[in-house]
Amino acid sequence: MFITPAYAQTAGAGGPDLLISMLPFVAIFAIMYFLIIRPQQKRMKAHKEMIANLRRGDVVVTSGGLIAKVVKVVDDAEIQVELAEGVKARLVRSMVAEVRSKSEPVKDGE
Repeated sequence: MFITPAYAQTAGAGGPDLLISMLPFVAIFAIMYFLIIRPQQKRMKAHKEMIANLRRGDVVVTSGGLIAKVVKVVDDAEIQVELAEGVKARLVRSMVAEVRSKSEPVKDGE
């Protein structure tokens, strides 16, 4: 009941104070975007491109750590790899973590 009129008028106004209080949240989101979200999207795009460009003869490393050679591209989702001489396995393309060496394009006559 003993509030002065000047104090009562400033308590209701929230224009500039609202913007100043929201500024840290906007800054944190911008920092998170540039340090976490954007690089992750770049890595995902590069991985998808790497998987799409797999072909016969490539030496790959699986996400389980196995080093194998691509023998056959089965379809868009699977490849057939040779783990050792005579040991072949089918592998889901998304499980390829790295391509160690790229092969030359296969000629149609071979």
